[in-house]
Amino acid sequence: MPPNLECRMYEPRFPEVDAAVMIQVKHIADMGAYVSLLEYNNIEGMILFSELSRRRIRSISSLIKVGRQEPSMVLRVDRDKGYIDLSKRRVSEEEAATCEDRYNKSKLVHSIMRHAADTLGVDLEPLYQRIGWPLYRRYGHAFEAFKLIVTDADAVLDVLTYEETVVGPDGVEVTNTVPAVTPEVKDALVKNIRRRMTPQPLKIRADVEMKCFQFDGVLHIKEAMRKAEAAGNADCPVKIKLVAPPLYVLTTQTLDKDQGIAVLTNATKVCAEAIEKHKGKLVVKEAARAVSERDDKLFADTIEKLKLAGEEVDGDDDSEEEDNGMGDVDFTKAGAGTD
Repeated sequence: MPPNLECRMYEPRFPEVDAAVMIQVKHIADMGAYVSLLEYNNIEGMILFSELSRRRIRSISSLIKVGRQEPSMVLRVDRDKGYIDLSKRRVSEEEAATCEDRYNKSKLVHSIMRHAADTLGVDLEPLYQRIGWPLYRRYGHAFEAFKLIVTDADAVLDVLTYEETVVGPDGVEVTNTVPAVTPEVKDALVKNIRRRMTPQPLKIRADVEMKCFQFDGVLHIKEAMRKAEAAGNADCPVKIKLVAPPLYVLTTQTLDKDQGIAVLTNATKVCAEAIEKHKGKLVVKEAARAVSERDDKLFADTIEKLKLAGEEVDGDDDSEEEDNGMGDVDFTKAGAGTD
């Protein structure tokens, strides 16, 4: 029998009244919209049309759509019948932002917990009872505990315990305090947490055009490039390379986006000052910014095309020279033949 991987994200079975929760619209009825509460194992709730907007409603479809995920305020909870009434119009922008941030963290925690349960072939809820929910209580959010696990798993997980009741040989029940995290569970959790939560360095890039028409302009450009790279530091090392004259690219990798942009902006400034001293010019085509893997791939493709275009031009020049050379030889032979 496969493990049960369905479980709410938080220890309480129902949300508190006046709490902002993340919902997904399931279907729209005559009186309102039926939604599922994503953080509470998709239990059902309802938003009446009167709770959609503070303004006069002209079009229901413009305010709520099937499949959409958004924060809503809990108005009433009937714990016996499981009814939950919600409101979209009563959620402030600040509450919505806080709700979305919490949900995104909880979703990542849930994904990691679910993966561990699936890998180990155990039910998800007992894993939450012994590990997930105690971490929520201890750290405010299990996400914060998971961040610490990346560097020091023992300090976070080894202190977790739970009480286990067993029947002794004499038939008497005995309650023992045992470690909540077995070596197998710890290994599965830590591997996935480190894979999913280890910070990845951002790539920062700036594109510039640099020219210097002095007799020794190439040397001045190289010196400006060295000064740009010297403007980097251990956390944000700067590299600059030629793409195709006069285009150059400055790059750095860092965990701190703002610092990376500041360092690369300064490196660009230093480079410009250095080349301008020798009557050269630097024009910023694209200012320092974080680039995605897709941006990087597109840029690499562009460089490759420029290189190929350069090779084709070189090849054309070479072949023309060879043709001219062969023409000279043929002409000489032809002249010798006529003599």
